[in-house]
Amino acid sequence: MSTYNVIKIGGNVVDNPEALERFIADFAAMPGQKILVHGGGKEATRLSKALDIPTKMIEGRRITDASTLDVVTMVYAGLINKRIVSRLQSAGCNALGLSGADAHVVTSRKRSPFPIDYGYVGDIVKVDQIFLDSLLDQDIVPVICAITCDADGQLLNSNADGVASAVAVGMSKLGTTDLTYCFEKPGVLADMDNDQSLIRHINPDTYAALKEEGVINAGMIPKIDNALNALNQGVSSVIIKSADNLMRNIATTIRLK
Repeated sequence: MSTYNVIKIGGNVVDNPEALERFIADFAAMPGQKILVHGGGKEATRLSKALDIPTKMIEGRRITDASTLDVVTMVYAGLINKRIVSRLQSAGCNALGLSGADAHVVTSRKRSPFPIDYGYVGDIVKVDQIFLDSLLDQDIVPVICAITCDADGQLLNSNADGVASAVAVGMSKLGTTDLTYCFEKPGVLADMDNDQSLIRHINPDTYAALKEEGVINAGMIPKIDNALNALNQGVSSVIIKSADNLMRNIATTIRLK
């Protein structure tokens, strides 16, 4: 049975050239079958401002109207994706950049406008793990951004954490699959201002308590929700760690018990 590693990097890593270069070197050196999923960072906000397109956010999530969809597609599927792919090539890792729309590798549906209309935002329906496995069999590393499309070909802006979770679930149908979320912190912290306050293990009970206490909030909530969803659907392990610790065992492990 094959073993797969799905790694997701967040926008704060993408935005930091030095952090991204360190991550690229570590990721390229990782042995085995691997897939990289990346977020968007602040480039889309900067380009929107330059084009005089207002950026609208609700609870930290971008409202994607038609003009914003054009911007995020250009930035996520173009600039950032190809920047990462080119750096991986220079590190000796034969990478292929993909959006979800390419080969319908990630199919989504437009999110319901109720209770909040997020615009052209897609919730994931399915992943073509067979296609991804065929690339891996050719020693090609897929690098996937979170631009997806629906069955009618409408481009949609999806959550990168959700894409990573869905890709990991898809690959778990073919073999043992580990999912790693990498961002700028060592993992889930009891105190966001103290990198030494790492919470080593989280399960549904401790997660509920930490949310109630306000320790876990904002962008960490969908990340852990996606982690638990992946575990419930067959992914072997999910960890949250710093991109700088990709090759080190310093992380928060998400568990079902």
